[in-house]
Amino acid sequence: MNYKMEIAYEGTRYRGWQRLKNTDMTIQGKIEAVLSRFLNVATEINGASRTDSGVHALHQIANFKSEQVIDRLELITYMNQYLPEDICIKSIETVSEAYHARFGAKKKIYLYRIWKASYPPVFERKFVTQYHGVPLDIGEMKSAATFLEGEYNFKGFCTDKTKKSTVRRIDAITFSESDEEIKIFVEGNGFLHNMVRIIVGTLIEVGAGKRTAESVKRILETGDRRIAGETAPPQGLTLYKIGQGSI
Repeated sequence: MNYKMEIAYEGTRYRGWQRLKNTDMTIQGKIEAVLSRFLNVATEINGASRTDSGVHALHQIANFKSEQVIDRLELITYMNQYLPEDICIKSIETVSEAYHARFGAKKKIYLYRIWKASYPPVFERKFVTQYHGVPLDIGEMKSAATFLEGEYNFKGFCTDKTKKSTVRRIDAITFSESDEEIKIFVEGNGFLHNMVRIIVGTLIEVGAGKRTAESVKRILETGDRRIAGETAPPQGLTLYKIGQGSI
């Protein structure tokens, strides 16, 4: 049987989603350890998105296969009892044998939160990046974001050293602003290593008047990471939604 899990986690303490050999402080590693104990056999899970160290997820998807017939209610109860309190299994369902969480993820939305209020974010401090610079010009940030919408080579907006394709599609970058914070939603078919954080870092520099909105076009044209903005801190980033089609 093939099982699909919906997962949420606060990534503050962890080295990211992907299992690592030199530490057990990964989301994938923690879930696999508890799941393997329940099934009494080593079991691997496939995640839809490899979030970085310190990044959170409101809606992560993973799947695993088991020869055992599983009582899903029993499993979800067991998982949430023995997982750390900052990782939660929200649901478990059976899916077709061919389903794979990563390949089945047709669209992803990331949320980046910038705290701009003069007072500290007491209750939101683990989920926002505090900004103390000059007031950000949201209009200019929106103008810059339009140049990034579409299918492009985003080599200049990632830290990957891979020889694989760096072409991705961004369907929309939208903004929501309140007196306290700015929320940036980035929706696309997939993202490279640090891509969303570099995009946000570049947009912040545009909003602060450190670069023009049109400058992002040159980053796309050259693929030169050195002329893009700084990588925004991880704590402001959350994997917000994963979908099979339109969200």
